[in-house]
Amino acid sequence: MFRKRSLFFRIRHLLQYLHRGVHRWGILLLLLATFLGTGILPPAFVTAQNSIVRGVLNAEELFQQGKNLYAAEQFNQASLVFEQALIAFQAEGDKLRQAMTLSNLSLTYQQLGQWSKASQAIRNAIASLHAQSLNLLQTGPHSQRQILAQALDIQGRLQLAQGKAESALNTWQQAAAIYAKIDDKTGLIRSRINSTQALQTLGNYRQAQKTLTEINQNLQNQPDSTLKATGLRSLGNVLRVVGDLEQSRKILQQSLEVATRIQLQSPQVISETWLSLGNTATAQQDTPAALNYYQRAAATSTSTTRIQAELNQLRLLLDDNQLNAAQALVSQIQAQIPNLPASRKAIYARINFAQSLMKLKAKGVDGYELKQIAQLVAIAVQQAKDLQDQRSVAYALGNLAGLYEHTQQYGSAQDLTQQALVISQAINVPDITYRWQWQLGRLLKARGDIKGAIAAYSESVKILQSLRNDLVAINPEVQFSFRDEVEPIYRQLVNLLLQSQPSQDNLVQARAVIESLQLAELDNFFRVACLEGRPVQIDSVIDRQDPTAAVIYPIILADKLEVILKLPQQPLRHYKTSISASEVERIVDQLRQEAIKPYTLRQTQLLSKQIYNWLLQPAQKYLAQSQIKTLVFVLDGSLRNIPMAVLYDGQQYLIEKYAIALTPGLQLLAPKSLSQQKIKALTAGITEARQGFSPLSNVALELNQIKSELPTTVLLNQKFTSETFQKEINSVPFTVVHLATHGQFSSKVDETFILTWDGRINVNQLDTLLRIRNTEKPNAIELLVLSACQTAAGDKRATLGLAGIAVRAGARSTLASLWNLDDESTAELMSQFYRELTSKQLTKAEALRQAQLALLKNPKYQHPIFWAPYVLVGNWL
Repeated sequence: MFRKRSLFFRIRHLLQYLHRGVHRWGILLLLLATFLGTGILPPAFVTAQNSIVRGVLNAEELFQQGKNLYAAEQFNQASLVFEQALIAFQAEGDKLRQAMTLSNLSLTYQQLGQWSKASQAIRNAIASLHAQSLNLLQTGPHSQRQILAQALDIQGRLQLAQGKAESALNTWQQAAAIYAKIDDKTGLIRSRINSTQALQTLGNYRQAQKTLTEINQNLQNQPDSTLKATGLRSLGNVLRVVGDLEQSRKILQQSLEVATRIQLQSPQVISETWLSLGNTATAQQDTPAALNYYQRAAATSTSTTRIQAELNQLRLLLDDNQLNAAQALVSQIQAQIPNLPASRKAIYARINFAQSLMKLKAKGVDGYELKQIAQLVAIAVQQAKDLQDQRSVAYALGNLAGLYEHTQQYGSAQDLTQQALVISQAINVPDITYRWQWQLGRLLKARGDIKGAIAAYSESVKILQSLRNDLVAINPEVQFSFRDEVEPIYRQLVNLLLQSQPSQDNLVQARAVIESLQLAELDNFFRVACLEGRPVQIDSVIDRQDPTAAVIYPIILADKLEVILKLPQQPLRHYKTSISASEVERIVDQLRQEAIKPYTLRQTQLLSKQIYNWLLQPAQKYLAQSQIKTLVFVLDGSLRNIPMAVLYDGQQYLIEKYAIALTPGLQLLAPKSLSQQKIKALTAGITEARQGFSPLSNVALELNQIKSELPTTVLLNQKFTSETFQKEINSVPFTVVHLATHGQFSSKVDETFILTWDGRINVNQLDTLLRIRNTEKPNAIELLVLSACQTAAGDKRATLGLAGIAVRAGARSTLASLWNLDDESTAELMSQFYRELTSKQLTKAEALRQAQLALLKNPKYQHPIFWAPYVLVGNWL
């Protein structure tokens, strides 16, 4: 500990040393890049200058020499030559050429990281142009307006690099308006593409996607160009962020093809596209392809793209435990890091590298001292201050505080964290602020300030809730991971709230926090905020509509399993079991495996009883006193992978005592009882083998039996196509949609689907089909039944797909199965379910219970493998 403290004492002096300005940055800076791809700069006024009468040769020669030096990336010499050209043009009184030179000077100063000079130069250029005409934007000469638009392009670039995204967006919109006025299509497209980068920085990814899609449609018919390649790459990057990974990769491949055909014009565009392809392959969890893409990006680039590609490659190697390869790459990166010119990219690169070195150290690899790692981050802090990039300052300070936290120097860590918080709050960057609130909460907890810790954690969760749409799309440079960077915040806050004897307020807040986690998980699954409509609280349902229902909230924490119980018209109750999260997952996983084996009844019951004891045994007397008939579970984590019906008290299964329902959160689409007189069903299914899936020979029997119980439209085999399904769903207000076909629930949205005769309907397509119908018809679908779907094998979070369908389909209730079923028993259960539902005026949950009990009492189907996997999600009434 003494050595750690002395190390950070030296680092604090290093920061003070840097702050005094002794260390300065910048020799070479290539074209700056924003978060999701290189922006497009005007081509040094080549198009405009040709229309201008040339002035004094010496000045013109200097200007041309400056351009040549800039193109050769000799930025320091270029700046000196441009300065001489400016003096010469001033001597000649050539105002227009002065403005052009000032703009090029600003561009050059940006490459050198001389931000004050860059800002002053571009302001002078624009002021000079405006001074030449009172209404240059509208009525000035074509050449002057083109030069002004190009100057605005450069100003927008500077503003974005300095973290002023809103100003950049406004500036680029002004440039676009000028380009449109003078009918400069290339300039207009360039400005619109740049504007989408500002939108992305502001978190408006959907708007950026819409704009880029429009641009892409225009670009498709144009000849190959750098502009076309960059526009396609920008669209591919946005598609990745919003979760359309397959389309992202396809568009990026198109960009690469264009860039390859114009290789001599812009080799840098090729390396940028390889990098983007690597990022998309990483998001697809295609590690071999991603590593290959990153290697090619590094091999074809001499700019900051190379270091970015190598850093991403290093992170992948570490995640894949390829430690020898990772160490070899570290040596390459170490040699380059000191030479990085000052920019936001350089700042994030240093922090990214420091994070990877910490991972190597955590994996037991020797040779990476905390002093070296801390120096990387300290230099990043000073670079950010020199650039006056407040976002980067906040991010770097917070990461430096994290190193102090790692060495348990909580006081210093708290001071730095609070500095980072003050800055991030002042400039309104919630995707960084939530992290430092979380960090502050951890530090306060470590120092024994539980009340303060709860406040900080609560603020972090509040910010995450406000992000919603943008949560999945925050700055990729920050290396966002839902499971590592979001989920722990919720669970750690709940842990704080439920310490000792929690108050009623703490119980209410803990329950709300878990609901927020459930919704955030679904948002992350769909890459968009998914809960829509006008939901109602479960509490009001059981207090006012169903006083025989109780709600149970199990919460899996690191070292215990907490349960919150809500009974009608009563305050919340709470109990817990001391057990590790890994042990809970192990037993749940074992039960899942045993329950689907036909000859393991005793083992299934033993495991079921263990979980029953955790979740229900302490609540049994309260349930009895309140005469509870229905249990509604808001399940957490791995508990979603098993049906609650199979829980066993030593004498009876849970389904023998209670009707059971699940809900993904505390809110439901306005629940109401199924109207018995108005039930009309649309059923669809496939009996034959299709697309590698086995035949379902009893599906025809299942659909015929349903038809005998209620009015039904049937789509069987060839009739069950995506087109006919959509046509039917839009034509009649069906209350029930029953799909007897293969399907799969997965933790990946693109692997959650329903099989049709002619293809697959994935979860987003199903959502679109059903919601089109809901927007055009007054009545919601009351019940969606998926009778032959199953959760993806080996996917521990596969039930996210089921919860996702339940939430996004717009149906009040969804009935599905957790594992593959014997289709003969399925036909019997479904027939019994509809018979109970239509003839006995039962709730959906009770009708399902009676159908399950009918199977349980049948000697052929007594094992839980047959009757247990059916789950009702959503409204149980």
